[in-house]
Amino acid sequence: MNVHVDTQILASAAATPVTVARGDGIGPEIMDAALRVLLAGGARLALSEVDLGEKVYRGGFTSGIAPEAWDSIRSSKILFKAPITTPQGGGFKSLNVTIRKGLGLFANVRPCRAYAPFVATRHPDMDVVVVRENEEDLYAGIEHRQTDEVYQCLKLVSRPGTERIVRYAFEYARASGRTSVTCFTKDNIMKMTDGLFHKVFEEIGAEYPEIARSHMIIDIGAAKLATNPERFDVIVTPNLYGDIVSDIAAEVAGSVGLAGSANIGLHGALFEAIHGSAPDIAGQGIANPSGLILAGVMMLQHIGQPEAARIVHDAWLKTIEDGIHTADIFASASTRRVSTDDFADAVIARLGETPKRLKGAQAMSRPVDVTAAVSERRTPARKDLAGIDVFVEWRGAADELADRLKVAEDGLVSLRLITNRGVKVWPQGLPETFCTDHWRCRFEAEPGKAPNKATLARLLGRLAAEGIEFVKTEHLFAFDGAPGYSLGQGQ
Repeated sequence: MNVHVDTQILASAAATPVTVARGDGIGPEIMDAALRVLLAGGARLALSEVDLGEKVYRGGFTSGIAPEAWDSIRSSKILFKAPITTPQGGGFKSLNVTIRKGLGLFANVRPCRAYAPFVATRHPDMDVVVVRENEEDLYAGIEHRQTDEVYQCLKLVSRPGTERIVRYAFEYARASGRTSVTCFTKDNIMKMTDGLFHKVFEEIGAEYPEIARSHMIIDIGAAKLATNPERFDVIVTPNLYGDIVSDIAAEVAGSVGLAGSANIGLHGALFEAIHGSAPDIAGQGIANPSGLILAGVMMLQHIGQPEAARIVHDAWLKTIEDGIHTADIFASASTRRVSTDDFADAVIARLGETPKRLKGAQAMSRPVDVTAAVSERRTPARKDLAGIDVFVEWRGAADELADRLKVAEDGLVSLRLITNRGVKVWPQGLPETFCTDHWRCRFEAEPGKAPNKATLARLLGRLAAEGIEFVKTEHLFAFDGAPGYSLGQGQ
């Protein structure tokens, strides 16, 4: 049965304000089930409901959230959210990304644990937590179409953002009694952005000598996670990689439908299942509410109700152990296939019980100190202008383009390099290299010369007079004498 909770009855001096969004698709069904379980387990919550998602998108809010919902979330500082549907096309932006970035929820925490032999998995000892940076990287969503053939997405990685997430990962490991943190990046290719993430990981990790640390390139790291997840404890990684590997980890553990997620920041927190709204099974009463229930367990731990979290988690584990499963995980180890509501009833019936074979719920030794994750801003480095990259739309040959560009040289800056999709094509490019209509043309200062922005403005003026169709520029800087820009591939 669906139970809508009377928030007036629940509100009390001891209750924690929580904003609830029932979401789209299967969202209302699994939220009803999850709230029944949490409240029956002793959670003290003062609930306030808001509409988010498809209905709000269709109502004219392209962000999927109305101002009054923002007010509720900012007031309670806790959002418990079911999955939502983002309409296709029409310029609609991801609501999850909007909330995470709007409220500064920089840490995405996704525990992925195996429940063998009761949920099928090849890795019965798996117990991994993925800590994902939540605001930066390619998820900044800064994209442009620059030429007829080429589109661009900017990857942004900041030192303060990296320091926050790395320190949070080590603080999480310390609070939860975990013994190692592994960093995933691709810094063999992206030496500046991912290179910064790896560098900061090593710097901050040295402050936690009791916690082992290691680094892996993301491709082999993801492969090892899929084939030997037992070797990992806590994984910390930039945004896109974290999104991918957390889904891999959840599926390897048994089912994405069992995974909950926390999004933590200084000014609030969001708790949700990691799966989508599954509109194809909405209204059939067969959805698995486990991911949202376990997200609710994480929420109770976060708001200082660890005993209710333990009671609910143990009852959920006992239900899984007793083989009472929804259709998505029903298999040979199952004893009874149940509906969404019947699963919630089964968990409620086992409140106060503990699992016999599965590892029981374990509370953190202390809440993770989010404020400890914020580092002091560093003294800015000396910043010197070294040149400019001019991105040009051009359909001819590289040598012809170089001849046109050299007309703009003035003795202060000279053409040094032309690349196409990052590969050097001038000087001495390879004839086999395929080129699009998008070229990076690098002008650097002559030795002993110190260009300024007016120098570069005059350069662009000469390029325009020559009829060069430049579509973007990127200033080149040195920081404390070290180049703040990468070489071209093959340079």
